[in-house]
Amino acid sequence: MPELPEVEVLRRSLEPLIIGDTIARVEVWNASLREPVDRRKLERLTSGRTIRSVRRRAKYLLADLDGGTTLVTHLGMSGRMTLVADGVPRELHEHVAFFLDSGRRLRLRDPRRFGLVLVMGTDELDEDRHFRHLGIEPLGNGFGGRELESLARRRRAPVKSFLMDARVLVGVGNIYASEALYRAGIHPTRSVSRISSVRWQRLADSIRQTLSQAVQEGGTTLNDFADGRGREGMFQVSLATYDREGETCGRCGGTIRRIVQSGRSTYYCPGCQR
Repeated sequence: MPELPEVEVLRRSLEPLIIGDTIARVEVWNASLREPVDRRKLERLTSGRTIRSVRRRAKYLLADLDGGTTLVTHLGMSGRMTLVADGVPRELHEHVAFFLDSGRRLRLRDPRRFGLVLVMGTDELDEDRHFRHLGIEPLGNGFGGRELESLARRRRAPVKSFLMDARVLVGVGNIYASEALYRAGIHPTRSVSRISSVRWQRLADSIRQTLSQAVQEGGTTLNDFADGRGREGMFQVSLATYDREGETCGRCGGTIRRIVQSGRSTYYCPGCQR
């Protein structure tokens, strides 16, 4: 599933290409995504509107249009949003496309159909059910060890589960939680009630460093992800633990192990992480 770095990479790749362009029309070939696409509302609130900015909140891509409207997309498990020439043939699993005045098409391809396409008033975003319970941004100015420690107070959850709770911290999914905990030297099953202030700061630094490096390397492409130009990421080459069960730890020479937490695979080094 695309996580924060992948959506940020997508945002950065699309921003210089589509700002100032106008949506001429919309095509919805398959409305059956995670939530049904409202064809009429999408057409009514986006056609003829110019794209003014492209930003990100958590794993959502937000395109602000003139007239106070925002187009919201989520890639789900397997989505790709790419910009192609209008004449490029429609791909299998291409469910929604925005045809631009510049003669290009911004298309959402989503084989598993867990993606999301919504449109709403920009001033409605903060109170919308998709956004109002979201936690802090790990690449934002208000993120650090002190904030993590405060959010963990009176909790006893395993630290990896805590990091993946979007009500606490957004965009840190399975891959980056495993990698950040490895860099911080913290065991994924350790209770958040047993982490010192010093280690919280180390973990916050590791999260920020891991996510920033992933963005710089174009995200992680294990199966589906590509940026707005169709380029795949390279951070999978830098993964130290994720999907490396049985391989040698590059730091201590031990063996990377895999456990299951809340139905998700967790990878860690028992020699480096305590």
